[in-house]
Amino acid sequence: MLIAAPHGGRDYSDEILANLRDPNCLTRLEDRHVDGLAHDIAKETGASLLVANTPRAVIDLNRAPDDVDWTMVQGKKAVRMRHSLANRRARSGLGLVPRRLPGLGEIWKRKLERADLDERIETVHRPYHQALGSTLEALRDHWGAALLIDLHSMPPLRRRHPEERTAEFVIGDRFGASCDSRLIASALNHLGGEGRAVAHNRPYSGGYVLDRHGAPLRGIHAMQIEVCRSTYLDARLETPSARHPAIAKLLSGLVCRLAGEVVEIGRGEQLAQAAE
Repeated sequence: MLIAAPHGGRDYSDEILANLRDPNCLTRLEDRHVDGLAHDIAKETGASLLVANTPRAVIDLNRAPDDVDWTMVQGKKAVRMRHSLANRRARSGLGLVPRRLPGLGEIWKRKLERADLDERIETVHRPYHQALGSTLEALRDHWGAALLIDLHSMPPLRRRHPEERTAEFVIGDRFGASCDSRLIASALNHLGGEGRAVAHNRPYSGGYVLDRHGAPLRGIHAMQIEVCRSTYLDARLETPSARHPAIAKLLSGLVCRLAGEVVEIGRGEQLAQAAE
């Protein structure tokens, strides 16, 4: 098992803070204090852990390295191919380097230098994903299978009608592409059995992390877990609340349950290979 938190970083440089139009955008971009949940889960379960300290505002580790809004970059641009989907998220304002947020507009005062963009990719994005990939492969080689829990947090979902109970957790697997369905079913059953409202792939199915690292046919499985911030933060969704330990314990129980199933999947794959 590997727990990863790509959006919990809060290590802001003075240069980044000075370039912000509105500091309020930082709490909107962060998966606020989800890194604390990740640390608590890893400590409780013994799972491997990878937490990014670099903020999402600087570079989004759940975006492809070519998912760039080149209109915000100053300097030599990349060659853009017609009909390419490479910058699909960037067009919404939330690409590799976020540009704008709904309700707040533009995030930055100045354009991003191309050399700065390249440095962020080479010193943060590339090594993060190299570490993620190599750790998962090492776990798979040892146990026969490995599971990545890509841990995120989400703002409270809007009710479609007054009686609706919105999901507190959303499990994403890229609609079946990144993870064995047995693991997804187990996660849904575990959270639902604890009385938690849980959804599958709606409205979050996962992003670049799952696309890049989830490879069930190679024994590497990846699921995204979105945790509603109201379950572990205060009323202002800014600091951990008294509910934080209970959510960490709930997710630790889930990790322990899934770990046993990953081992069984790994044994099955090893037996199948031996039979061949």
